[in-house]
Amino acid sequence: VFREMKLRNFYEKPSEKRAREKAEAIRRARKLARKRAQREAGITTKK
Repeated sequence: VFREMKLRNFYEKPSEKRAREKAEAIRRARKLARKRAQREAGITTKK
């Protein structure tokens, strides 16, 4: 949220905005996959 507020202070070219949003989506997907993998690993080691 804070990053988005900072970015809105300046004009962002549409091409740069698209690239940034794509990178953010990839980052979110990787983070989710990492958390999911950790959860799976945690479940298997507990048993």
